[in-house]
Amino acid sequence: MKNNHIPTFKENVDAFVLKASKALKLSDDLIDHIRTTHSVLQVNVGIKIKNKIENFTGWRAVHSEHRLPSKGGIRYSADVNQDETEALAALMTYKCAVVDIPFGGSKGSLKIDPKKYSEQELKSITHIYAEKLIKKGFLSPAINVPAPDVGTGEREMVWIMDAYKNLFPNDINYLACVTGKPIAYGGIRGRAQATGRGVEESIREYLRHEQLYKRTKLNPNLSKNTIVIQGFGKVGKSLAEELFTRDHAKIIAIGEYNGYLYNEKGIDIALLLKHFDKTKNFKNFKGAKFIEKPADVLTIACDILIPAAMESVINRANVNEIKTKLIVEAANGPVTYNADEILHKKGIDVLPDIYVNSGGVVVSYFEWVKNITHVRFGRLQRRYEENKMNELIQVIEDATGRSIPEKYKNNVIHGAQEIDLVNSGLEDVMRETFKEILKNMKNLKKVSLRTAAYAIALNKLKQYHKDMGVSNAH
Repeated sequence: MKNNHIPTFKENVDAFVLKASKALKLSDDLIDHIRTTHSVLQVNVGIKIKNKIENFTGWRAVHSEHRLPSKGGIRYSADVNQDETEALAALMTYKCAVVDIPFGGSKGSLKIDPKKYSEQELKSITHIYAEKLIKKGFLSPAINVPAPDVGTGEREMVWIMDAYKNLFPNDINYLACVTGKPIAYGGIRGRAQATGRGVEESIREYLRHEQLYKRTKLNPNLSKNTIVIQGFGKVGKSLAEELFTRDHAKIIAIGEYNGYLYNEKGIDIALLLKHFDKTKNFKNFKGAKFIEKPADVLTIACDILIPAAMESVINRANVNEIKTKLIVEAANGPVTYNADEILHKKGIDVLPDIYVNSGGVVVSYFEWVKNITHVRFGRLQRRYEENKMNELIQVIEDATGRSIPEKYKNNVIHGAQEIDLVNSGLEDVMRETFKEILKNMKNLKKVSLRTAAYAIALNKLKQYHKDMGVSNAH
């Protein structure tokens, strides 16, 4: 990549893929085939608002249909474009392959500032956008399944599901046409926090490996490291809460679009959440100093830096000012290819986005399976497990002549509910995937965590194309 050229998001993703392909010695024609977007639909959403016709451009990119359905969120933002949408679709392909989720990669976007429109207006706009995707075969439980992303949430997913159900009232699997829904509409417990919790699990797993934390001089006890988070949206917010409540982490700074909070002794996240939920901003929060220089949060000296906002925030312009031991990519593409090369040479590890923020698609997969099977996780086995554990405790008490304290008894007897199974499944995916990344690093020699992760994805995609006879892969 030329030094004087500022790469696009898609060019950055392609550069990471090419680097991994060279480490694997894959043929150029195979990589060109894997990299190429399968299909892109561009639609115009025209609607009359306040006696004036407004037009919104939308896209749905399908990067890969090697496994169906293709999966990926829908983003509502005034800054979206086709290039970004294709890049995010490609990331989803590699992400699903890395964590072994049986989906292809897709992404959707609508060029709109959702804050400028009422709920009813947004509902009408979403319905039209969804109908256009559905009628062109870019949205269905079997072919292409969206989820929330920047600017969208549970509400928009219900509207999209409703649009699908109206067009296909006889499809008993209509609930599975989107994920990230409210529980009452077929959603799954833990989905809203899944991406943030997955990020936390990735950090926990990194710190279980002595050769990594010793090299980067991190403390294996997560609470003993200083942490900076850039972004307090869906991911950053749930991540901060998980780190604070489960790990007692010392988060010294959190950035938002208009500035950042700083407290070298650590920010009380419980107090911040109460303040933020009430005021929707960081200003006047008494537990930390608010500094109106949002970009500076990335250059604060810390042990672990977590960009959890937008892409390309760590780039050639600021990479030499980064003062951290580990970067954890909670956002999609926050580190550019050029910056990544410099960080690797400096010995700063980067936990890559295609692994780190895969928690959302992992739990989306659980939700999709729940919708397709029409049964809630834990419903069949919970009471069976409780009864068996009750019997076991009774046997132990009878044999020892001693009673087990009630607080321990309740913990042991507790049968797995949906949230328990979701969190267990997510932890298992994050831990096993990281072990596979480390194994790849060892086999390929002198490659970064990112290249090792991409290599996993490319090897799986290569095998698929070889088995299907698409290419003479070697």
